[in-house]
Amino acid sequence: MSFLIGPVSGALVAGGIYYGFSNLIESNLHALSQKLVTPPSEHDAPPTAAARIVKKPLTALVKQGWNEKVRGDRASSWGREVLYGGDAGANGANQSP
Repeated sequence: MSFLIGPVSGALVAGGIYYGFSNLIESNLHALSQKLVTPPSEHDAPPTAAARIVKKPLTALVKQGWNEKVRGDRASSWGREVLYGGDAGANGANQSP
C-alpha cells in the first residue's frame, strides 16, 4: 500500500497547483474583461502633452525683457524720425559740425 502514497500525493499536489493557477488566471481575465467593458475615467489617462510642459519663469522673464527692449528701440527710432526727420538723429549722420 505504500507504493500508492507517492503517486497519490503527487497527484494531489499537482491538482492543487493546477487549481491555484487556473483560479488566478480566471480572476485576472475577469478583471481585464471588466476594464475593457467599462469606459475609462479621467484618472486612468496620462496627462496631455500641454500639461507635461514645465513653465520656466526665467525664460518668460527673458522673453518679456527682450520684447520691452525691442519695443523701446522702435519707440525711440520713431521719436527720432518725428523730431529730426528721417534717420538724422540716429548715428550723428546728416549733422553739420
